[in-house]
Amino acid sequence: MKNISVQIAQMLQQRSAKRNLGAVVRLFLMLGSLIAAYSVLFHLIMAWEGQDHSWLTGFYWTLTVMSTLGFGDITFHSDLGRVFSILVLLTGVVFLLILLPFTVIQFFYVPWVEAQAAARTPRQLPPDTEGHVILTHDDPVSAAFIRKLEQFNYEYVLLVPEIEEAMRLHDRGIHVVLGHLDDPETYRRACVDKAALVVSTQDDVVNANITFTVRQVAPAVPLAAMADKATSLEVLERAGATSVLNLSDMMGKALARCMVGGDALTHVVGSVDELLIAEANANRTPLVGKTLRENRLRDLGVSVIGLWDRGDFQNATPETLVGQNTILLLAGSAEQFAQYDEHFAIYNVSVKPVVILGGGRVGQAAAHALAARGVDYRIIERDPEMTHDPERTIIGDATEPRVLREAGLAEAPAVLVTTHDDNLNIYATIYCRSVRPDVLIVSRSTLERNTETLHRAGADFVFSYASMGATSLFNLIRGSRIVSIAEGLDVFSMVVPRSLEGKTIVESGVRERTGCTIVAVRGNGEGLLINPPPHETLEPGFEMVLVGSMESESKFLKRYSEG
Repeated sequence: MKNISVQIAQMLQQRSAKRNLGAVVRLFLMLGSLIAAYSVLFHLIMAWEGQDHSWLTGFYWTLTVMSTLGFGDITFHSDLGRVFSILVLLTGVVFLLILLPFTVIQFFYVPWVEAQAAARTPRQLPPDTEGHVILTHDDPVSAAFIRKLEQFNYEYVLLVPEIEEAMRLHDRGIHVVLGHLDDPETYRRACVDKAALVVSTQDDVVNANITFTVRQVAPAVPLAAMADKATSLEVLERAGATSVLNLSDMMGKALARCMVGGDALTHVVGSVDELLIAEANANRTPLVGKTLRENRLRDLGVSVIGLWDRGDFQNATPETLVGQNTILLLAGSAEQFAQYDEHFAIYNVSVKPVVILGGGRVGQAAAHALAARGVDYRIIERDPEMTHDPERTIIGDATEPRVLREAGLAEAPAVLVTTHDDNLNIYATIYCRSVRPDVLIVSRSTLERNTETLHRAGADFVFSYASMGATSLFNLIRGSRIVSIAEGLDVFSMVVPRSLEGKTIVESGVRERTGCTIVAVRGNGEGLLINPPPHETLEPGFEMVLVGSMESESKFLKRYSEG
């Protein structure tokens, strides 16, 4: 009863609820007036016909006729009485069978149900909540970030200003708190002063407002904001953001890093201190057709972590066969990669420009990254106003074969698909793969769920915008360095668990049991040992650098959590 009274009180406090209640009251007053008037007319007409009935009988007759029950025990004998009966009956159909149910449902029952649902939607966190992550927008980046937080058992809450949206997300199992994003009280109720991180992923203007509002309540809490424009970086920092992420720039650079077409040299795609992670194209080199054992790449100082083949990644074993479409994922130092490049500099050479589909922020960032490496490119952009380099830009639709031919698709060593439309990216990938079975295709995916589709369409590498943002945010609260190599494959560092202390790398069985590969170790106060030999002992307090997927990392943590 107490809960019901609270819900009624909350419902009546709303302005719309008061209006609805007024409408219901007015309907009942009108209905009561009609019943009273019809009862009086009943008496007058009955008296005119010479029949005598009590006032209660008149009220009884009016209700039975208006409700269409019509028992027939009391009837008029004249035409006037029958016309009156028809009028009462039609009025009853309209009021009791149409208007009354509609009014009660629309103005009373529906608000009552909504009030019950709203009562289930939290408006604040328990006062002792701490170490949680506060998100301020439901978008693909936040959704991917929430999945990571749930996988690694981090507490979070999503602030939602609209009650309908809050109820929808709450019913989906998302932890939400209802409140306006520009109200400091919302963040107080979310225990922002004890949060591990606040994340704002809306547009730049809203992010600045959220950041400034949070700083009124919690001056020291870590706060990460997304920036679409380079000019917003300084504004968000001045507003109080401790980390500002420009995902468009990050995505463009990531796509450019994976451009290994045109030569067989190593191309660095990630680093942890002096450890470098690189990719090298095996196409048209002596490596093709041989196993890794036969190629003896370890003699060049590099370690093969795994192999990509049309988007399919597999861990490296001595018996892994190198094919025409294989791209090697290597670990080593700058000196070791230089030694590797000396052996393969003459293979798979091409000076033709790379084709970039899309001249937006991601495409321009990829173009700048390629130019910094001395790689020529051609951008296909549909909007002439998006042109930044007219000499290297082809104005046209990237889905038209003529435009692709003009951009040099027939001879291009690689294609970078950078548009924000996943459907267009899938279409372009399928077409480019059908025209050039040997070309390297690197694609952006806005949504995580389209990553596998793009791989099946023919993309060699796919970077998810949502996954990249989630990884960057997760790195901020994790305190460890995570480098995303490609979609679903990261480089991360971990302290040696107690269960592995004193064991050699080969004895640990980390790769066999979890899918992660140990590519470097660091002793206390010592430098990083890159590509440690299998007999290297994992001493207590040592730091390991591993490569693996998110699933592999999860397996590692679950298996060695006691350490």
